[in-house]
Amino acid sequence: RCEPLVTMGQLTHTLDRLGWTIPIVPELDDLTVGGLVMGTGIETSSHKYGLFQHICLSYEVVLADGSVVECSQESNPDLFYSVPWSYGTLGFLVSATIRIIPSKRFVKLNYIPCRTEDDMITTFEKEVERSDASDFVECLVYSKDKGVVMTGDFVDFCEPGKLNEIGTWHKPWFFKHVEKFLYEGEATEYIPLRDYYHRHSRSIFWEIQDIIPFGNNVVFRYLFGWLIPPKVSLLKLTQGKTLKRLYETNHMIQDMLVPIEDLKSSLEVFDAEVQIYPIWLCPFKLPPNPGMLNTKSDSEKMFVDVGVYGVPKRSGFDVVKITRKIEDFVRKVNGFQMMYADSYMTKDEFRSMFDHSLYDRERKRLQCDGKFPEVYDKVNKKARSG
Repeated sequence: RCEPLVTMGQLTHTLDRLGWTIPIVPELDDLTVGGLVMGTGIETSSHKYGLFQHICLSYEVVLADGSVVECSQESNPDLFYSVPWSYGTLGFLVSATIRIIPSKRFVKLNYIPCRTEDDMITTFEKEVERSDASDFVECLVYSKDKGVVMTGDFVDFCEPGKLNEIGTWHKPWFFKHVEKFLYEGEATEYIPLRDYYHRHSRSIFWEIQDIIPFGNNVVFRYLFGWLIPPKVSLLKLTQGKTLKRLYETNHMIQDMLVPIEDLKSSLEVFDAEVQIYPIWLCPFKLPPNPGMLNTKSDSEKMFVDVGVYGVPKRSGFDVVKITRKIEDFVRKVNGFQMMYADSYMTKDEFRSMFDHSLYDRERKRLQCDGKFPEVYDKVNKKARSG
């Protein structure tokens, strides 16, 4: 059982020494249990375990009337299924009980370079849908027709000469390290478990290259790599109005969750509209549970998180126009937009993307009106500023 401000870095540091882990460990060290429950969380093991909400066994919540209740699949299930993606608009999360599983010392990571779009998508889908799929699957897309698919498995041993402690301060940024396999060919490495879990932390995926363009230089890494990454909260605190406006209008951070059968068309839309690379592909299974994410299916479905973070290379980028265009595409394929990102949907469009039926019933039952805002008013950019 964890309090909501426990971070992924703290959790893995504690559990790893005991030989345990949680099934889904979202990459960045500073992500909190509360944020991952009330919002969402994903990892390269999500094709086996789902989203962060799917490894939670129960929640303890303070309601609008001040009472404290515990909810689970067996006890108060409507609230249990309504809490994820609610962003604190049903109550305050005070603890979460999370499933743990045995861990091993290393991840045996295989790098599979792909040099055509079809080969990349076919390889990725094959690795995801195998009956004996690896413990971890992801893909970094470096251009429209180049990417590296990675598969990893828990192991307790390491072959001589193949250990890569990628989390060490002087090591290359992970996404740059992976890119070299496009030219060197297939390879296998062994990465310590915590280093693997937080492989994208030092470079904040690849956002750090826009903050410190020379940061991957070997001299900088050896002298100042221990200072990386800067705290995102500190960057926001020291950001002036002009810089903030420039960042908001010339930068995109989006995670779009699309059915795996629509992956190719999704990549084509992002290439046509923004041309931001790398792109992160992370598969996850989505069970037909009640709640905001309605798959319109009675069976489990496989989705892919298409993560796009950076400065668009397409000329004439209009953040509102382009984001709305991408949001429209995601709605048409029955996908979802992660709510942490800037959204420009109208309220009707938002409600058509997310199933509010259970959420609305719970808000009425718990008398949330006038005490907590609706989730749209909390996460939508225009609603927040208006």
